[in-house]
Amino acid sequence: MVSGLRERIVREALSRIFPQQELDRAISTVDMIGDLAVIKIPREWEEKRFEIGEILLSSLKGVEGVFRQTTPADDEYKVRGLEWLAGKRDTITLHREHGCYFRVDISTVYFSPRLSFERLRIARLTRKGEILVNMFAGVGTFSIMSVMKGGAERVFSIDKNPAAFKFMMENVILNKVSGKVIPILGDAKEVSNDLQGVADRVLMPLPALATQYLPYAVSCLRGRGWVHVYLHEKGRRRDVVSSGVDTVKKALKERVISASGRVVRSVGRETYQIVVDVEVSP
Repeated sequence: MVSGLRERIVREALSRIFPQQELDRAISTVDMIGDLAVIKIPREWEEKRFEIGEILLSSLKGVEGVFRQTTPADDEYKVRGLEWLAGKRDTITLHREHGCYFRVDISTVYFSPRLSFERLRIARLTRKGEILVNMFAGVGTFSIMSVMKGGAERVFSIDKNPAAFKFMMENVILNKVSGKVIPILGDAKEVSNDLQGVADRVLMPLPALATQYLPYAVSCLRGRGWVHVYLHEKGRRRDVVSSGVDTVKKALKERVISASGRVVRSVGRETYQIVVDVEVSP
């Protein structure tokens, strides 16, 4: 959801064309990625989408282009459909987060600024000298931050989207982590065969494949280690974490040493992205 100062700015700007009681429905999400804004607009307000785009372009500081999300992220590469509304049409931008820089093309790769805190949380959990495997790395956000803001010695950073892999390589150079973040193009299920027993920690930031790929993640551990499993859970907010923890415990059975979780964000009506941090025995 739109939050904080940005929420007030958006509400004040859109009050020019929407009655006060309809503002919450007029626009539900604004993602700021570099100098681009990506918004969701309900179907009943689509005829005003270009007007909304122009208003946001003039109201949000630092925004050079406004796009509307037209379809959810797909299952394979997690790329969402976009429609240009205002400002620049170029979908490539440079996003700054916690002192790291990420070049992304929002039309060909998945990127969510709403995972900013979660990326930093994982980096801070990473102990000095650890080796990580990131099974669904995208443009390298979790991987690079785990080196720059955490203690990771090396991260094997995997993604099967060629566009994401290209930007990942660029971002490794941009953030000066060559040799520490190792970009790998391929399906993590297949790549894991060459990474068995190398990692202290495995990241699985793709809910659609997390449970299916969990055995391959565990095979990458070189002993007692951690796996961070991201899931989508439906239900009441107070119940979804325990449900996700139970799912992971059932999958790993007696190998679980400890498991806890947290809600990362809301992704729909009574649907949440959660993360389960599970410590696994050898």
